[in-house]
Amino acid sequence: MEEYSIFFKKSVEKDLVGIPKTSLAKILQRIETMKTNPRPQGSEKLTGQELYRIRQGIFRIVYSMQDRELTIWSIRIAHRKDIYKKL
Repeated sequence: MEEYSIFFKKSVEKDLVGIPKTSLAKILQRIETMKTNPRPQGSEKLTGQELYRIRQGIFRIVYSMQDRELTIWSIRIAHRKDIYKKL
């Protein structure tokens, strides 16, 4: 099975600044596992959009994937109460 390439939208940098280091390490590890499994258990497609989300503790990772190009774009990473406000 081929691996997906993972890219981060520029705005994700701002999202990562306020996240505690222990949570950040788990989030990045979770994103890394998506290279071989872009639809991990718990991944849900967001209604009316070509976006998916997965949970990592109290944080959510919103991403899009392009199966033809084997790419995953991380769109937003935020606390569960804030994640859907600016999508």
